[in-house]
Amino acid sequence: MAKYSTKTVFLCAECGEDFPKWHGKCPACNEWGTLKEYTVPKDGRPKETREARGFTPLSDIIFDEACRTLSGIPELDRVLGGGFLSGSMILLGGTPGIGKSTLALQAVASLGAPVLYVSAEENEEQIALRARRLEIGSANLSLSGENRWEAMREQLFFLKAKFFVIDSIQTIYAEGSESLPGAIGQVRECGQKVLELCKSHGVTAIVIGHVTKEGIIAGPRMLEHMADTVLYLEGDSHHDYRILRAVKNRFGPTNEVGVFEMSSEGLLEVKNPSHLFLSERKEGITGSAVFPSMEGSRPILVEVQALVSNANFGTPQRNVTGFDIRRLSMLLAVLEKRLGFLVGTKDVFVNCVGGMRIDEPAADLAVIAAIASSLKDEPLPANGVLIGEIGLAGELRSISHLDKRIQEARQLGFKTVLAPMSSVNKSGKRASKIVIHGVRSVDEAFTHLFK
Repeated sequence: MAKYSTKTVFLCAECGEDFPKWHGKCPACNEWGTLKEYTVPKDGRPKETREARGFTPLSDIIFDEACRTLSGIPELDRVLGGGFLSGSMILLGGTPGIGKSTLALQAVASLGAPVLYVSAEENEEQIALRARRLEIGSANLSLSGENRWEAMREQLFFLKAKFFVIDSIQTIYAEGSESLPGAIGQVRECGQKVLELCKSHGVTAIVIGHVTKEGIIAGPRMLEHMADTVLYLEGDSHHDYRILRAVKNRFGPTNEVGVFEMSSEGLLEVKNPSHLFLSERKEGITGSAVFPSMEGSRPILVEVQALVSNANFGTPQRNVTGFDIRRLSMLLAVLEKRLGFLVGTKDVFVNCVGGMRIDEPAADLAVIAAIASSLKDEPLPANGVLIGEIGLAGELRSISHLDKRIQEARQLGFKTVLAPMSSVNKSGKRASKIVIHGVRSVDEAFTHLFK
């Protein structure tokens, strides 16, 4: 390979911008310590040339949702917005061993078009062994252990594949850059080449990415900006349940989730997540509340647990799993200031059961009620669900999708719903076999909960 003169630039791992000299703080995104050095060929290097693309008037473009390709996994298709869209780049991230490769292999196994699965971390025999364990024997699926982008591109054109999987983006390299595979410059350049291929040839790519200790996909943040869809596979390696979450989707809803169970046969979809998360719930115990969380377009009932105990050390602990700890601090302040509960000297533990992460403020009432239940040592009604956002004055503010939440609670046999009065008045429908209580404040809600 011919030698070309190079130059040194500094690339920001957060925003992807490059600079001719090092800065302690990135001038583009103002993040500290994110600039890394790498070398690139100078402009004298021969450049690839191609004809400019034409343009099409908007009125002449016809798009049909039926052109989406279903993966055969309904949970995945819903998260994607209805299936794979031609020419899209999908970025899949997750912790090591969570099941990213397994999900990708299952997703492309039943596609009716040629598929190229490239894994630079494993050879063909190792991938075939996993496919045999998952009982996958598709004739349209081809395996490759190549890690050079130019060779992968040739294989893709030779097979005339319409789908391909890269496992993972941190293990491949392009000949134009002298950086090692996994370096910021290589990840950026390879990601750009994958995107160009998808848009120019209508190929759908599933790109698997490693994550950092902070839980984000390794490499420049620009990689997430390039992708059309960004998925995260979440879960605890000590449990069998996995949650697939869409944090970005140009062709479908965001914050949609799919629930899977890891087994010896691969990832099995869970068709009724609400029943799964409540299956081991015990009635009559303190500090337990049920909240119907809206995950994308569907409600999922989640058990919220709280435990309040005397602090054994000088500083009380605030430990949270699946909920925002800053939001918890606000709720504890409302509980003490507006309702007179003394929690400033107590250890408070909050847990969303099943590995779910709740981000919406509508969970405030369930969390604060579970804390009060543990503090008073008095259980909440076992057949009721709690919904409502709490303000600093202790008032309950309106929430969205109340009808869908009520319907899901009714289907699982719950008898009562406690919700903000403003949302109850706006809701035109009334579900049968369930009682809806509208309340205006936390104090009024506690009057219903604690007799």
